[in-house]
Amino acid sequence: MLSRSYTNLLDLANGNLSALDYGGSSGGGGGRPPRARRMQRTMTTPGTLAELDEERAGSVASDVQSSLASDRIIVVANTLPVRCERRPDGRGWSFSWDVDSLLLNLRDGLPEDMEVLYVGSLRADVPAAEQDDVAQALLDGFLCVPAFLPKDVFERFYHGFCKQTLWPLFHYMLPFTSDHRGRFDRSNWEAYVLANKLFSQRVIEVLNPEDDYIWIHDYHLLALPSFLRRRFNRLRIGFFLHSPFPSSELYRSLPVRDEILKSLLNCDLIDFHTFDYARHFLSCCSRMLGLEYQSKRGYIGLDYFGRTVGIKIMPVGINMVQLKSQLRLPDLKCRVEELRKQFAGKTVLLGVDDMDIFKGINLKIDAFEQMLKIHPKWQGRAVLVQITNPRGGNGKDLEGLKAEIEESCTRINGQFGRPGYSPVELVNRTLSSVERMAYYAVAECVVVTAVRDGMNLIPYEYIVCRQGIPDSDGSGGNAAKRKSMLVVSEFIGCSPSLSGAIRVNPWNIDTTAEAMNESIALSDNEKQLRHEKHFRYVSTHDVAYWSKSYIHDLERSCRDHFRRRCWGIGLGFGFRVVALDRNFKKLTVDSIVADYKKTNSRVILLDYDGTLVPQTTINRTPSETVVNIMNALCADKKNVVFIVSGRGKDSLEKWFNSCPELGIAAEHGYFMRWTKDEQWQINNQCSEFGWMQMAEPVLNLYTEATDGSYIETKESALVWHHQDADPGFGSAQAKEMLDHLESVLANEPVSVKSGQHIVEVKPQGVNKGFVADKILSMLTENKRQADFVLCIGDDRSDEDMFEGIADIMKRSIVDPQTSLYACTVGQKPSKAKYYLDDTNDVLNMLEALADASEDVSSPEESEILSPSEEA
Repeated sequence: MLSRSYTNLLDLANGNLSALDYGGSSGGGGGRPPRARRMQRTMTTPGTLAELDEERAGSVASDVQSSLASDRIIVVANTLPVRCERRPDGRGWSFSWDVDSLLLNLRDGLPEDMEVLYVGSLRADVPAAEQDDVAQALLDGFLCVPAFLPKDVFERFYHGFCKQTLWPLFHYMLPFTSDHRGRFDRSNWEAYVLANKLFSQRVIEVLNPEDDYIWIHDYHLLALPSFLRRRFNRLRIGFFLHSPFPSSELYRSLPVRDEILKSLLNCDLIDFHTFDYARHFLSCCSRMLGLEYQSKRGYIGLDYFGRTVGIKIMPVGINMVQLKSQLRLPDLKCRVEELRKQFAGKTVLLGVDDMDIFKGINLKIDAFEQMLKIHPKWQGRAVLVQITNPRGGNGKDLEGLKAEIEESCTRINGQFGRPGYSPVELVNRTLSSVERMAYYAVAECVVVTAVRDGMNLIPYEYIVCRQGIPDSDGSGGNAAKRKSMLVVSEFIGCSPSLSGAIRVNPWNIDTTAEAMNESIALSDNEKQLRHEKHFRYVSTHDVAYWSKSYIHDLERSCRDHFRRRCWGIGLGFGFRVVALDRNFKKLTVDSIVADYKKTNSRVILLDYDGTLVPQTTINRTPSETVVNIMNALCADKKNVVFIVSGRGKDSLEKWFNSCPELGIAAEHGYFMRWTKDEQWQINNQCSEFGWMQMAEPVLNLYTEATDGSYIETKESALVWHHQDADPGFGSAQAKEMLDHLESVLANEPVSVKSGQHIVEVKPQGVNKGFVADKILSMLTENKRQADFVLCIGDDRSDEDMFEGIADIMKRSIVDPQTSLYACTVGQKPSKAKYYLDDTNDVLNMLEALADASEDVSSPEESEILSPSEEA
């Protein structure tokens, strides 16, 4: 039993991560998860998980970045690469490395002096009384830190959420019926989160955040990055997904889809086997979180609150050194000879698969049957040897699959078999590595028909065995005559890497049957050429190459960690780290009010949407509070206050009709007036708008073709909006439209720019930076240089304004002692030096300035007239 109610887990799953400060049993019977008594590195911070509901968590990291050679990597996975068995006498445990584990083999590609520490669970139920001793033995002898999960948590975490929810979904299966055992169970999700937290505690116990890299593996630990990032803002975290990643149409059915995406985005580098899997992930980030990726110099990156999350595409390889050593085992040659005698005069096609509903074993057998029917010349000559490795699971689906396979084998052997010949040989057991390689040696072709698989290294092993086993094809040891053939499903991760293989859609029985026939009917020369091409790739892209490439890219992705200011914001799985320039800081009311009181000629430039009113509101009319603040600021004769917006002048004029002294710059400054009583000025020499007739047909074309898009027509500009269109299609159409418009309007005095869900065409030279420059210049011409400048905005168009005022001191259009405040709304990368969190912060700050004006106002103050009034 857990020592706390699952209601705590419910709190956590809903965002309150602090509710999971678990202090219950650590496995089997009770007691908290054991802490290793001796650690090989000294932690620089306490080893307990910080309370995750604190609004701000400081980064625990040095400002000096370590070199890769002196660092350590902590590999975290669901299971350790260690075999654990109870000793025969029942006293204690014996441990040994699992030499077939990918986690163990990845060390071959890491720097020799890089220490590797493993964190994961054991494939054994260790009693609570023995967990301390087991943990210490593993740490001392294997540099492994075991995570002991409570039994009920493990059941819900692994057999529940991992195997009943994530694993089917990531393999493109939806729970259409309640008896499918895949319907979302929130208690399983809560146990999944708790298990990930317990893993994070074990990592933190041995972590040196200044030097260590963290490499997390597979879908069991998707929530782990959030726990680690919240505790250490600058921790270097990588993730590798061994399974497929589903398309956004399937992934969006997961009720906790956003939580998992946001957790993964707390990594620095995310690696996928293929571009398809990476593309699906990027599509999910775009459609569900509104994030777009960029590709720079061959690297794909997602900008996430100032951090660049790297996306890597690198399939894993096999361990060439281990495989070559196994090829020299003395028993192998004898076993090969036995199989050659068994299949003398036969052409062997081989399948090696786990007994799994996604491996397509039944489809493979059906295709082989079809081949024998269509090409009767292979009857009596071709044999399909299907090796099925038993899996621990059962269930109705698996039982039904076993029955279907056995029925198919019996039918085919009954129809096409004869004395001394069985067309299908079914091997229902796990083979030793020697037996498996012997089958590779005698197989003319390996057939993989999985309907969905992460990577599948069987074809790689087959290619190496066909290259390295003496006399594997009767060539007398002549390596130049080695040959092999592959028929592989297009739905497996290794398929893109094997360009010489015959790729098939396993659901199409006829084409798969033809592929089998082609694979064994090709000339020996063609088989040799394909084999050589595959062997060159497999031998150079092994597991060492993969891990070396990964750690290199992880180091590159983390290079800026210690050069930027980082801090965490958000609760629960909404937590993220904002990484910004060290000079970028929050604008404090006290500091700006102090400078405000000291000055006598102030300019205040304010964006409207997203600054004075939230972007999410439907009613964009200014509130009474906004109007009152504007009037209060304008009442101070030392102030020149402007609304600088992309909106049309009619809307702004109507909304601020009750603010007579407020200046307005509409349509990014194309129209401008200093007070309500003045006429609108046009700030552009271009009076010809013939380009609109050229641009409108193009915009109409894309509007008709893009559902959810619309055109906004201003007096000086045309804007195409696609925020309500399909995210992927809208973005693609916007890029295409941008190129189209630039081509059509190449000789016109206009600029075409893309923004957040918009494409805008407007006259050249019209931007908010020009507005700021003109206002300040006119004040200077009238001998009233500004000594206080405040600019606030929230989007890309406001960056022109921030950039425009950045060098005004050099151009002497303001007082040399000017207090300059460029402020963006929201914590994000910007050319501004200050930020405020949201529109409420903006209004509170402006209200404080208005109050300060009232405090210092006096009847003797001289009025500051507008330039037109001065004239």
